[in-house]
Amino acid sequence: MSVDGGLVYAIGDIHGCYDAMKALLADIARDCAERAAGRRPVLIFLGDYVDRGPHPHKVLEALVWLQRRADVEVHLLKGNHEQALLAFLEEPEAGGGWLRFGGAETLAAYGVVPPGPYDGEDAYVRARDELMERMPASHLRLLERLELMVVVGDYAFVHAGVRPGTPLADQTEADLLWIRQGFLDAAGPFEKVVVHGHTWLDARPQLLGHRIGLDTGAYATGVLTALRLGDGEQAVLQAGVPADRPSPVPA
Repeated sequence: MSVDGGLVYAIGDIHGCYDAMKALLADIARDCAERAAGRRPVLIFLGDYVDRGPHPHKVLEALVWLQRRADVEVHLLKGNHEQALLAFLEEPEAGGGWLRFGGAETLAAYGVVPPGPYDGEDAYVRARDELMERMPASHLRLLERLELMVVVGDYAFVHAGVRPGTPLADQTEADLLWIRQGFLDAAGPFEKVVVHGHTWLDARPQLLGHRIGLDTGAYATGVLTALRLGDGEQAVLQAGVPADRPSPVPA
């Protein structure tokens, strides 16, 4: 498998786990220093930066900082949680679902008291307005400019997966952000090897020939996962792995 001579690091779902993100990026920096050989590394984040974990605001600030660096090429994919946050900003009255699946933690991280389960629509509008006041403009710009797919060589990077039988160029945003059934159980092969997040089983990545799942449930397991790709090689890097369990060996 080829990445066109490049050095690529794909990072799984962070979900507000800033400390794990910081540790993993430090590991990537050390790994890159040994292997770059003059190449400008490519960092591809697979989405779901916010919700569930304690520090989504710090995660977004770190991503803003990374995008300003000239020594790395950074791609930020949109996850379904970023889509839900943006939808809340547009239509807060319908934000109950987002709050229940992680949005309450994101509001709290920005110092906004989440609406209660029996509060009316005015409480959701109030929370949206307070969030807009407290969220830096750079965070909002980042959220509004997220990518849906990145293709490098023989790999396609998306948040959730792809619809089997549909060309990559024709995939819908809904499938790229939300798909599980039909993709996870597909035998492949796909047009490219699909590197994705969105669905986790445990603290180990899903390393299959036709797809590679890098979501390891960082907010629940404490383990955040990245995949290094070069021409003809794959290797897993992880932060937060318990001392009694070694990190996965090269894929």
